[in-house]
Amino acid sequence: MDVILEVKNISKSYEDITVFENLSLTVKKGEVVVIVGPSGCGKSTFLRCINALESIQDGEILLDGEAIDASSKELPRIREKIGMVFQSYDLFPHLTILQNLMLAPVKVKKTPKAEAEKEALSLLDRVGLLSKKDNFPRQLSGGQKQRVAIVRALMMHPEILLLDEITAALDPEMVREVLDVVLSLAKEGRTMVIVTHEMQFARAVADRMVFIDGGKIVEEGSAQEFFDDPKTERLRQFLNSFSYD
Repeated sequence: MDVILEVKNISKSYEDITVFENLSLTVKKGEVVVIVGPSGCGKSTFLRCINALESIQDGEILLDGEAIDASSKELPRIREKIGMVFQSYDLFPHLTILQNLMLAPVKVKKTPKAEAEKEALSLLDRVGLLSKKDNFPRQLSGGQKQRVAIVRALMMHPEILLLDEITAALDPEMVREVLDVVLSLAKEGRTMVIVTHEMQFARAVADRMVFIDGGKIVEEGSAQEFFDDPKTERLRQFLNSFSYD
């Protein structure tokens, strides 16, 4: 598989607080990489750095061999290749679900409205929300809004999807419906980097697991190795704090 994302020795700090230092990671096309770690270890910040929503002090991030640089005039074009889904949905409250989905393709990619609408309806149908197309976000449950947020990212035809704790704000009964959508995307061969605390889901979806702690990658490997045969005492301690069987 070809490498699509390269993170090379990046460092990130806020004044005198170091979030991570000399952190490197590669992601291959079609691979699902799941990042886990204790709260505050920099997982979400790491995802935001990939999309240049956060600046880095050192190192470089490459997508398809092109640098993701916050100061570059090329950043908007490169960002179109990256889909990001946050835990907070970030849907426009004054627009219907269909209007939310069509906005970026029409405005940014100049997709004809009829084409954008056709794709939006098809994707809504796929995630079981076609009947909600004319509703406003306030009329949807948290799980429904998160499924819409995933569809919105897919509407831009990204080369890679970044999913940041997308079930963290949901009630337990709504988590499954969102995770099922992500599992189906993984089976399609979508390239994804996922930050989650849902260990059972991580085990089911990941091609590769990455454990971050103390600003460094402590351990990484296949899902089976990671969960069944952790190599470090720190990872064993972390996994013992969850019930994921």
